Amino acid sequence: MTVVGPFGLSVRDQALETDVQAGLAAVEAGLLEATKSEVPFITEAAQHLVRAGGKRFRPLLVMLASRFGDPYAPGIVPSAVVVELTHLATLYHDDVMDEADVRRGVDSANARWGNSVAVLTGDFLFARASHILADLGPEAVRIQAEAFERLVTGQILETAGPRDGRDPVAHYLDVIAGKTGSLIAVSGRFGALMSGADEAVVDILTQYGERLGTAFQLADDVLDIASDSHESGKTPGTDLREGIPTLPVLRLRETAERDGRAEDLELVAMLDGDLSDDALHAEVLARLRVHPALEQARRDTIRYAEDARAMLAPLPECFAKSALEELCDAVVHRAG
Repeated sequence: MTVVGPFGLSVRDQALETDVQAGLAAVEAGLLEATKSEVPFITEAAQHLVRAGGKRFRPLLVMLASRFGDPYAPGIVPSAVVVELTHLATLYHDDVMDEADVRRGVDSANARWGNSVAVLTGDFLFARASHILADLGPEAVRIQAEAFERLVTGQILETAGPRDGRDPVAHYLDVIAGKTGSLIAVSGRFGALMSGADEAVVDILTQYGERLGTAFQLADDVLDIASDSHESGKTPGTDLREGIPTLPVLRLRETAERDGRAEDLELVAMLDGDLSDDALHAEVLARLRVHPALEQARRDTIRYAEDARAMLAPLPECFAKSALEELCDAVVHRAG
């Protein structure tokens, strides 16, 4: 058994493992090439997050999805570069919106060079992704454009908040389906499409990616509350301190509104207080860790991961299918 990709995903076939590793190495080289500019400063800024590393979750999904057609087809690696460039571009923009200081263990671009450079660097990455897409054909351009529209819509919905009378949990699930699920769905779709897989297989892997992407984000929500910094790679309760309404918090608010228990209402009031105070932040985090709302968020994560796994049922049994199923297990394991 060998290990490849994010979360220590195990691949039980040597040929598959070798091919996936080679594909991811080619994607890495493609990312560095795509982020080069004649202007050295632009190269430095554009490669800042590329060189910081990352899970490369989306390119891995492209590689695995391509196994249901011709995994050596010429469009597979470029399409994986496109989805990762798009993801990286959104991180530059997200860090500006969130006023983040750190990303992937290094200074964020906005902290290092300012907001204007960070935003423009994200735009540069979008432009380079579009340039690669042009060589993949009009269908690929259309797919990416639709996904990008969903991604931006998700971000706008998050910024605007739920409209009056809308269930906040349903609103939040729509947000992450757009912000996270859309691009992970495209990863599955591009891998299958570029490999020449049957249309039914392309649809299955698109739907799988959509559900897995939602589970992936929900697991991050749980990790922000439940994990220590070693597990999650960031300070616990970061989203909590920044006032980001993640699923455990939304489930708590839902419970408090429905049942009206004094201890839940008190915890909600604390959440609405000044969580820049370290003592208050630590107390809120400790209380959330033992609250049933966190377990409810875990169950939500598991449900989406199981839905993703169920989508794979019609696919033929093979090592790639087993690896995709194991990705579902890995996401659930992250959520505890």
